[in-house]
Amino acid sequence: MIISFPAGKGDDICSIQLIDGDGIFNVSGLDNFSKTVKLGECGLSYAVVSIMGPQSSGKSTLLNHLFGTNFREMDAFRGRQVFDLVLSQTTKGIWMANCAGIEPCTIVMDLEGTDGRERGEDDTAFEKQSALFALAVSDIVLINMWCHDIGREQAANKPLLKTVFQVMMRLFSPRKTTLLFVIRDKTKTPLENLEPVLREDIQKIWDTVPKPQAHKETPLSEFFNVQVTALSSYEEKEELFKEQVANLRQQFFHSIAPGGLAGDRRGVVPASGFSFSAQQIWEVIKENKDLDLPAHKVMVATVRCEEIANEKFADLAGNEDWRQLEEAVQTGAVSGFGKKLSSIFQTCLSGYDAEATYFDEGVRTAKRQLLETKVLQLIQPAYHSMLAHLRSRTLDDFKEAFDKALNGGETFAVAAHDCSKYFMSVFDEGCTDVAIEQANWDPSKTRDKLRRDIDAHVASVRTSKLSELTSSYEGKLNKALSEPVEALLDAASDNTWSAIRNLLQRETESAVSGLSKDISGFDIDHKTTTELLTNMENYARNVVEGKAKEEAGRVLIRMKDRFSTLFSHDSDSMPRIWTGKEDIRAITKTARSASLKLLSVMAAVRLDEDADNIANTLSVALVDSASTSSTNKSITSVDPLASSTWEEVPSTKTLITPVQCKSLWRQFKAETEYSVSQAIAAQARLKYFVYKIYSEANKRNNNWLPPPWAILALVVLGFNEFMTLLRNPLYLGVIFVCFLLVKALWVQLDISGEFRNGALPGLLSISTKFLPTVMNLLRKLAEEGQKPTTAGPQRNPETDQSTANGVPVYSDSSSSASSSITSSATEVDHSSTLQQRRAEMN
Repeated sequence: MIISFPAGKGDDICSIQLIDGDGIFNVSGLDNFSKTVKLGECGLSYAVVSIMGPQSSGKSTLLNHLFGTNFREMDAFRGRQVFDLVLSQTTKGIWMANCAGIEPCTIVMDLEGTDGRERGEDDTAFEKQSALFALAVSDIVLINMWCHDIGREQAANKPLLKTVFQVMMRLFSPRKTTLLFVIRDKTKTPLENLEPVLREDIQKIWDTVPKPQAHKETPLSEFFNVQVTALSSYEEKEELFKEQVANLRQQFFHSIAPGGLAGDRRGVVPASGFSFSAQQIWEVIKENKDLDLPAHKVMVATVRCEEIANEKFADLAGNEDWRQLEEAVQTGAVSGFGKKLSSIFQTCLSGYDAEATYFDEGVRTAKRQLLETKVLQLIQPAYHSMLAHLRSRTLDDFKEAFDKALNGGETFAVAAHDCSKYFMSVFDEGCTDVAIEQANWDPSKTRDKLRRDIDAHVASVRTSKLSELTSSYEGKLNKALSEPVEALLDAASDNTWSAIRNLLQRETESAVSGLSKDISGFDIDHKTTTELLTNMENYARNVVEGKAKEEAGRVLIRMKDRFSTLFSHDSDSMPRIWTGKEDIRAITKTARSASLKLLSVMAAVRLDEDADNIANTLSVALVDSASTSSTNKSITSVDPLASSTWEEVPSTKTLITPVQCKSLWRQFKAETEYSVSQAIAAQARLKYFVYKIYSEANKRNNNWLPPPWAILALVVLGFNEFMTLLRNPLYLGVIFVCFLLVKALWVQLDISGEFRNGALPGLLSISTKFLPTVMNLLRKLAEEGQKPTTAGPQRNPETDQSTANGVPVYSDSSSSASSSITSSATEVDHSSTLQQRRAEMN
């Protein structure tokens, strides 16, 4: 019978049962197989690989992944119960298939597993026959074994190998077969530690085997080439298993080449005679009775105890009480969980003990331990689920009780300690109820997790409460500092920062004292307490500094407001009326000095009582320099404000740099100049109106004399001056000349006419005409002085007739001279005014 399976890479996989379970050799099937795979055409370029090992150890699975074959695997029965998987015999007899995609042509034989129960007491004979056949015909023999069986006797197939070695030396000549031990489900033990143990066991088997006389001194290496490899668990680490198998597969490419796995094989039969050779070898093996060695008692005990253990495990897995308990645990905690599950467990073990009591004690005990292990693995998830429910419920109850205790006014530390202690004891009582008698499981990990969860919740609540408390005090500090600091900075006096420091110290001490008292019940360490109080102090300081920075950003507005207040209001805070008696220069200087004081206060933060020279620097650079610049322009000095830092003031405390102060002062003066000019104009207009009213009144009354009281005041107050004039008549001439000059200027400049349009325009117009008018008068006087004089006095006929009744009549020469001077001055005045208006129009 030939069965073809499509391979994944397009090759056809042929598979036959070479020897059935009864030991019948399939001659026709092998011949057809050889023709199908064209084995006869290969000559000596082919290799035979076989695998042996315990039943259900994954031999077929390994071959299918390693060579791309389709041998029947235990995985095909995954829908059945676990105990069926363990006991079911997947491969019966010996199966053969060709490999896919491996050069040279490689034939694989899958042997029936050893240590099985299906064959009964005759089991060992076929095991040894098939093992000897594999060693005789194969170039490479894979010995599949579990990692945990290394060092054991039966599980490691030591008796089987011992018998096979003994008979092989007697029946066959050496052909150098490669024994590749494949360690399955490798543990954390390094392969370097496992391989020496395995090689030592093989060497001991070889040394203890009775040898024929011809092979007394023959070493193991003459018959076998031993190699070892290891694979991870297929069930637990499938991807890693496949990767390792892929690496192992590479060793079978060109396996018969020198240095390959079967590179030093001997006595190779041509591929065309392989079928006949294999048939003859099997007949020789079957006729040899030396392979039939008894192992009935232990074997029967092993099989039967395992059957009983699997039955009891299946009974427990299908137990209705267990199923209900398992379902209930998925949704929540179950009362009496430990007692109920312990009872079900004990029933399972009692049933096993009753049925396995007459079998070998060692086997019975080993299988009982395996049963306990399997049952514990089955129920362990339910146990852990129960602990998880218990932990979750305890944690929820703790949170509720803890919140109630805090809301009831209990201190934080006391509430946390009492609630934690009580609910941990509640969890310990719950663990006692959950505990299973047959299992020595420790719930300490779950208990530690509950403790960590409780501590984490306490820490979270503590952090939240401390944050709320800190925020509350910060809000109070902000309210207590912001507005007072703003008011103090707005007042800006020499004691401003001293008052701010006192305010800061007072409010900070109050807040720190209150916070320290409130956090004393939180049971926090000294370091954390110090950090919280320090942060509160820093916050208060930051509030003051932040408010100072905010006010420094509005310093120009504050300066203008202060100047406007002081300039436009008198000492009684009443609006100032410019009556003409006010000293605008002095008032302006006072208002600007106050604004400069505000700028100096705002220039830096002074919370550390460090002395600085900012006020003097600003006064010298902005006020004193302005007053002295007009008197001593030749003296040059370095500008103290041409810098970005203040002396003795760190940059972190600087709010307004010297350069910025200079720029702000320049802008401040420019924006306040208009107010000063308006005040001057208002004062001039008022004086003009008073003068106008006074002039009109005098014109109406035709009274050019001052009032009587003024005459009396002149007499009394000017007595000394009057006496001086009497003693020095020359003063009268000087005064008279000055009077004439002033009178001429008054007429030429038209003072009263210029002030009709206001004081400021009048002053500007007079200032532009004053110098030309004076120069014109001086020029006229010089011309008059240079005219030639006559030799003798001459009388003007008109002069002779200018007297009447003894009263002289003045000639027109003086009046004409006066009028000529006046007219020339008027012309200069009109010409200068015309030029000024043209310039303004342009």
